[in-house]
Amino acid sequence: MNNKPFIIGIAGGSGSGKTFFLNSFLHHFAQDEVTLVSQDDYYIPAGEMTQEENKLYNFDLPSTIDDAQFLGDIRRLISGEAVYKKEYSFNNPLAVVKILEIKPAPILIVEGLFILHFQAIDALLDMRIFVEATETVALNRRIKRDGMERGYPEDDVRYKWENHVMPSYREFLLPYREHCHKIVENNSNEPDELIRATELISLEVKERLRQHQAGS
Repeated sequence: MNNKPFIIGIAGGSGSGKTFFLNSFLHHFAQDEVTLVSQDDYYIPAGEMTQEENKLYNFDLPSTIDDAQFLGDIRRLISGEAVYKKEYSFNNPLAVVKILEIKPAPILIVEGLFILHFQAIDALLDMRIFVEATETVALNRRIKRDGMERGYPEDDVRYKWENHVMPSYREFLLPYREHCHKIVENNSNEPDELIRATELISLEVKERLRQHQAGS
């Protein structure tokens, strides 16, 4: 028997629908079958910033992530240890910070923009999934999300998109697209197509997990 978890990397640019894909995927497994560790919880604290400083600060660079701690926590989960981590608040001083308890499980999902770029993390992955959308669709989703959830003006969202988000996507994620086992296109606002994709992938994961646990 192979006690090492089956590790799935899920990467996707901003507005690709990665979060919806993840949530749909998780519905196909029991709570104790799968655990999730997210790159978003490993941002290096940027300190208090004014609205203008926040607009100019580029969060879309690998250097903003504490990749050593990210890797260390993944390895702890692989070895069967639980991880306790502060949830990142996206530089929102009003947010109530939660302490996350991440428990080991047979399936470990690692998700984030740079997981394929961080070579030591990429080397641990058994399956790589790339979620993508066209630039227009992704930008419209980003404008809607950042306006509703974070109160960002559209001009600020567009500035970050053109100067931070897309240059980083092209440099640190897109080159690894063809390296992935599954590419999921998510350009529709109707969820049925994406839900079907998660069903098919979850079935494959369950079979690969069975083989993985058997050591084959």
